[in-house]
This record gives sequence, C-alpha cells and structure tokens, in this order.
Amino acid sequence: MADADPITAPAIDSQQDDAAREARQQTRKTWLTRLAVIVVAAILLWGLWYLLVGRNHVSTDNAYVNAEVAQVTPLIAGQVVTVNVNDTQTVKTGDILVRLDDANARIAYAAAEAELAQARRMFRQTSATGTALSSQLDARRADIARAQADYDQARIDLDRRLALQPSGAVSGEELTSARKAFAAARAGLAQARSNQGAAAGELAANRALTSGSTVESDPMVLAAKAKLAAAQLDLDRTVIRAPVDGVVTRRQVQIGQRVAQGSPIMMIVPLSKVYVDANFKERQLRRVKPGQRATLTADIYGGGVEYHGRVAGFSGGTGAAFALIPAQNATGNWIKIVQRVPVRITLDPKELAEHPLRVGLSMEVEIDVSGD
Repeated sequence: MADADPITAPAIDSQQDDAAREARQQTRKTWLTRLAVIVVAAILLWGLWYLLVGRNHVSTDNAYVNAEVAQVTPLIAGQVVTVNVNDTQTVKTGDILVRLDDANARIAYAAAEAELAQARRMFRQTSATGTALSSQLDARRADIARAQADYDQARIDLDRRLALQPSGAVSGEELTSARKAFAAARAGLAQARSNQGAAAGELAANRALTSGSTVESDPMVLAAKAKLAAAQLDLDRTVIRAPVDGVVTRRQVQIGQRVAQGSPIMMIVPLSKVYVDANFKERQLRRVKPGQRATLTADIYGGGVEYHGRVAGFSGGTGAAFALIPAQNATGNWIKIVQRVPVRITLDPKELAEHPLRVGLSMEVEIDVSGD
C-alpha cells in the first residue's frame, strides 16, 4: 500500500481536530440542555410542591418538651421519719412519698376531741337547766298568787279596823298590828314579783343559748367540731402523698431532716401530660391558629417516630419580652432582630405512652396551616 501524501496529512489532522472539537461542543450542549431541563423541572416541581404543600406548612426545630411540673411541699412543719421514693421513680396519684413525725398532731387531735365532748356536755347541761328554770318560774308564779292573797286579806283587815276606829271599838295596838301586817303583805307581794322577774330573766337567757339549736348545731359544738377538723387535717398532712402521676425528680429530703412548711422537697413530672413549646418566627405565624394539626419528631427517637398534636395556643409575648434581662431597643445602635413567639402544642396521650418524652428534649415541629 502506498504511503500517505505528506502534503495532505496536515489537512486530514486539521479536519479530525475540528470534528473532535465539534463533537465535544455538541456533547457539552447536550449536557447543558439536559441540566437546564433538570433545573427547570426541579423549579417547577418545587413550585408545585410549594403551591400544594409547602405554603400550607410552617416548621421549626426550635422546640422543646415541657410540662406542668408538680412541686411537692409539706403543708406543716415537722421531722421526716420516712422517705419512700427516690429520683427517677414512677409514682401514682395518692402514693405515700414522705411521712412526718405525727406525735404533736395526735396530741392536738385528742385535745380537740375532748373539747368537742365538753361542748356537747355543756349544751345538754344548759338544756337541762332550762327545764329546771321553767319549773322555778312556775313556782314563783304560785308565790305571787299566795302573796297577792295575803296582801288582799291584810288590806281588808286594815280597812275594817280603820272603819271601826272612830267608834273606839278597835284599840290602837290592834290597829298598829293591822297596819304592820298590811305593810308586810305588800312587801311580800313585791318580793314575789321580783323573784318572778328574776326567774323569767334566767329562763330567757337560758332559752337564748339553746333556742333553735340541737346538740350538734350549737355554736360552741360547731366551733369544737371545726377545731377537731383542723386537728384531723394537720394529722393527715403528716403523710405527704403524690399529687399527680409522674416521675420523681430533684428529691431534696432525707430521713431525720426537719422540713419547714412550704419548703420544696421534690418535684413530680407528669410524663403522660407533657406538651411542646415551639418557638416560631413571627412571620411564620400569619396563618397559624389554635386547633390546627401538627406533626412532631423528637431527636431522641429520630425521624422514624412521629407524634401528632394540635396547636393549643400562643404565649402572651415573645421570648425576649419575658427574658430575665429584656432587650432595650430605645438606643442609637438598635438592630432589628426577628422575634420568636412560643406556641404550645398538645400531644396524643397514646403516642406518649408508646414513646415517652422527658422535659427539655429537643423537637422538630411542623404545623399544617391549610385548615384556616
């Protein structure tokens, strides 16, 4: 075979380079076209997703688990004799947590019982005295009747002797005796009436103490009952019970310690009633309303476990407004900062029972605002 013409070889190489360059340009153009199509498709898909889904959801990862923690405090002062729980222990409502020394409370209760018995006895005694006073008043009335009869007789005798005095048929001594008898009868009648008044007053006073009352409704008995109830309450308060179901945390009491009234000794976290406080940016809350559905995930379980809840309400102010040191914006170097508003999300109790949460855990929250 004859060798290639040395004159035509450079031309052939140039044509090959042009063909390769053109092929590369064509390939590049094809890939750029495909990339443009992919970008346009992605934009269209994102736009479609936003129109159908994205614009109806707001989300944040600035959310944390919270709960209405029950703080356990003794209602009376006393020395601790028994502590039945430890931190992390689960308790039920009514379980005994701590017992205080109840010796003084028992003594006070016994004294209150004695006062109640004494009050009932005094009422019965007063009632019995009323019967005696009524009989005494009847006797005083009989005394008045006798004194009235004596008075009338003495007056008649005196009038008779006074009528006979001018004829001299009555001696002076006889007349004097009649006058003395009349004066004595008159004094006796006055005394009888005074005794009757005194007896009537004593009876009225006695009836004022017992009228409209029974042995159980007497004011003194009621006061004694109230004191006994207070003593019983103090005795019951020597046993400190769990106010809610939950887990014991921050136990600060030991056996032998003397606790003061109202001093915190432990806390109980009701894990079955925890909620989430999600801090959304203020611009995200334009369409958020109470009652809307929310989907949540916890960092402790990952995205494979979802919780479902609803918006319960909004805080009364932003987090910065209630900070320990609130921001002071009335300065010359003020810079606008997007504020966050706490939104409370309630959770499904069944889901909480399956996957318990702890106070303070991080959450991711997404609220469906399409229900507005």
